[in-house]
This record gives sequence, structure tokens and C-alpha cells, in this order.
Amino acid sequence: MFVGTIREIWRYPVKSMRGEKRSQCRIEPTYGIPGDRGWATWDIQRNQVWNAKRFPALLQCSARYCEEPAGGSTPRVEVQLPNGSHIETDEPDASMKLSSCLGRDLRFVDRRPADDLDHYRRAASGKNPEEEVREDFGLLPNEPLPSFEGFPPELFRYVSPPGTYFDAYEIHALTTASLSEVARLSASSTVDARRFRPNLLIQSPDGVIGLPEHDWSGGELRIGAVRLQVVRVMTRCAMVTSEQGDLPKDTALMRTLVRETNYNLGSALSVLVPGEVSLGDPVEFVRQH
Repeated sequence: MFVGTIREIWRYPVKSMRGEKRSQCRIEPTYGIPGDRGWATWDIQRNQVWNAKRFPALLQCSARYCEEPAGGSTPRVEVQLPNGSHIETDEPDASMKLSSCLGRDLRFVDRRPADDLDHYRRAASGKNPEEEVREDFGLLPNEPLPSFEGFPPELFRYVSPPGTYFDAYEIHALTTASLSEVARLSASSTVDARRFRPNLLIQSPDGVIGLPEHDWSGGELRIGAVRLQVVRVMTRCAMVTSEQGDLPKDTALMRTLVRETNYNLGSALSVLVPGEVSLGDPVEFVRQH
């Protein structure tokens, strides 16, 4: 079934920072788009990989690769800080400049091997698990907790699947139909794909309404030779409400997602068959029987 065409391709060189648009990319197992979340920041006080769920200021930074990554490589990255200055991750004082600008003691870290489990381990926070979840998702006291069914079980011990800085899976796809539906449901919000950080934004055919990718779980997306397993819907956290670039802080958006979509928007994908993807490529959905 034809479900649209590739409208935007995004890669995020540094976890939780704004990313860079691509006109084409390769998609591979394990790493998704090469270089995607190849870098992260390490919080010295918490002693773990950090993210914009807990520290939204990271979204005020943007990042781009200085040279093209391939496979699991993580070349140096140029980061634009909120004050407009630029640093590169191989500069001796890059982490110091980042920390000084953002007001928190951070350092840049590139992706480590999967067997370096201590690097990916969640640090003890002293809070109970429900309190942690409510903080990550920006929930009100009367709002129910989200479901984590279908998430990799190692994410309860590690901040990401070891060997990557992904939240869970290699690729995230989102349709323009779903964006339009959320905009309808949350009329006071500025609904923009950048809030949801997809790798692939799919232009839905005219006349498609609602949340089409919420019916894709268990099937496959096919883009030319590329085949992607639709593992589950994407569960959204408080990051979607954060200020970034010209997008203002918007807590009303989270209220809409909790009430209307059960926290979900978009699809989480794993790579079955690698290959090349370009803007304008048609996307097919194949339901598994």
C-alpha cells in the first residue's frame, strides 16, 4: 500500500541537539543513518549520558558533521551554541565552552562499543521509578503513566541500547497526516516536525487523515530496496514541549498527546534490509500476515 513520499530526511549528530537535513542517506542496521546520534553529552554530576528530557537547554544547540560518517564512524562535529558561537568536538576546550554556555558541567562523548556497559548504565538518582518517569514525560499528578510494552528490556538498566545513543530503535518515521491531526487537536500549539525529531518525514497522500502510522505496527515500510520493520508506535516524552530554535515552549502539546494519542506519535523502526533513500522516494507499507 502506498503511504506517501519522503519529504524530509534528518540526522542528529549529537543526541538531544538539533540536527541537519539531508537530501539522501544510507540506512543501515544498528546505526540507522550513519552518524545519527553518534555523539552525546556526559553529565559530570549525574555521571551518565545526558539528554534534553532532563536538560532542555541542549535543544538550543545545533550540530552538523564536519565530514561524512560511514557505518559506525563518528567524525568530528561542529556545534553552534545558543550564544551563536561555534565549537568543534575535537577542540581541547570544547566541553569547557559547552559547559560554560549552558551552565552545567558537561563533556562531549562519542559512541562507545556495545560491551562498554558502564558507559551506558543508568546512574542511581535516588528517586523512585514512577517519579523518574513523571519527570521525563512532564506529567501532571492525575495523568496515567505511559506503557513501555515492546521496548527493549535493557532500557531499564541502560540509557540507550548499548553501542548506540538511540532512545530505543534505529529509525523514527512520522507522517504529515499525523502532524496535521495533532495540529487540529491542539489548536493553540505550534506543531512542527522538528519537535518530534523524525529521521524520515513522510508526505501523506491527499485525503489521508488521522494517525495512519499507528496502524503500522508489525508491518514493514519499503523504500526502494530498503525494508524497515515497524516495531511499535513512538512514545513521546517532555522533549516535544521544549523550546528549540524559533519554536516556543509548549506544555499544552503534551496534554494533547496524553489525552488524545496515549502519548504516541509516529513509528519506531528497525532495519531489515539496508540501502539508499532520497527525497521524493515513494514509501510502501506491507502488512505482515
